[in-house]
Amino acid sequence: MLADRLKTLQPSPTLAMQAKAKAMRAQGIDVISFGAGEPDFDTPRHIKNAAIQAMEAGQTKYTEVGGIPELRAAVRHKLKRDLGLEYTSDEVTVSCGAKHTLYNIVMSLVNPGDEVVIPSPFWVSYPEQVQLLGGVAVSVATSESTGFDLDPAAVRRAVTPRTKIVVLNSPGNPTGAVFSAAALKDVGELAVERGFWIVSDECLTYEGRHVSIASLSPEIKARTLVVNTCSKAYAMTGWRLGYAAGPKPIIKAMTDVQSQVTSNPTSIAQWAGIEALAGPQDEIAKMVGEFDRRRRFIVGALNAIPGVTSVMPKGAFYVFPNVSALFGKRWKGGILKGSSDVCAFLLDEARIATVAGIDFGSDAHIRLSYATGLETIKEGMSRMAAAVGRLEG
Repeated sequence: MLADRLKTLQPSPTLAMQAKAKAMRAQGIDVISFGAGEPDFDTPRHIKNAAIQAMEAGQTKYTEVGGIPELRAAVRHKLKRDLGLEYTSDEVTVSCGAKHTLYNIVMSLVNPGDEVVIPSPFWVSYPEQVQLLGGVAVSVATSESTGFDLDPAAVRRAVTPRTKIVVLNSPGNPTGAVFSAAALKDVGELAVERGFWIVSDECLTYEGRHVSIASLSPEIKARTLVVNTCSKAYAMTGWRLGYAAGPKPIIKAMTDVQSQVTSNPTSIAQWAGIEALAGPQDEIAKMVGEFDRRRRFIVGALNAIPGVTSVMPKGAFYVFPNVSALFGKRWKGGILKGSSDVCAFLLDEARIATVAGIDFGSDAHIRLSYATGLETIKEGMSRMAAAVGRLEG
């Protein structure tokens, strides 16, 4: 009955775990969720005020499909201010979140059989979007020993004449890894040499100034689509506002696709986005500082649990601890054989919700989001340590 393309499609495991934790809470069960990557901060007041003012001014109608000119100008301003990148208005498009932006890119560029190279561990939606549209997702491993840095040699080995895109997620989900400038430059030069496109999905960075691959040379910029969102940095997940900047023909194609699928992003969200991107950034700095405190605590707490090890993430708000030393241990639910078993064990025994690493390309790990209060993180880590301590074998 359903279309063949849906035969391999998997629902988002992150959203599934979030829904399960909410259902358990509704039953009166005290569950701490480390599942979804959603900041616990409220959207800053000045951003909400901009939306209110837009509504009162009657800005509630259809807009240009790819975003109002004022918002595209704000995107250009942000990219120049933060990354030193310059784009024209027709090299920017705005959509209903970064996930929607990424889908528009794949829809615009990938034909059936085209290959998309994706460093692993990876965000779960990358391969699913590629496969949904008939492309072939090619996974390229990164190493925990390097902090999951990009491996240019591995990318080069994976690139074939069928390669259409290399996806670079830095800072990354689920690892929080920030790819080194040297590795980015090598892959960027490979893109220029071999003629594939780079999709650079970018987010929060803690350590030093963020380096976008598009900033490394004009030739690399010409092969790159920079993707970002208001969701994470500005605590605007529900507003659904993402954007891309890149070569004019691809941006036009993405906008044309969007015109037949969603039309414009929500009008009032766009006016809020202008204030987010071009307005005061003080609240954002405060949020980043708090995320920094949380990541340092959670990494220390995880590494203090026997059988669990974690590298320090350099961006985003995820940690990706290795739990493979727990495999083979026993609990009332059976023997831990993989990351899904560990997540089931932690939910049942510790009442904490995590996400299995197998869904991100590594069964040796689980993912936790530390986008929740520090006291909640402390309680969750205490529960996890106690539960792991009760394992047998």
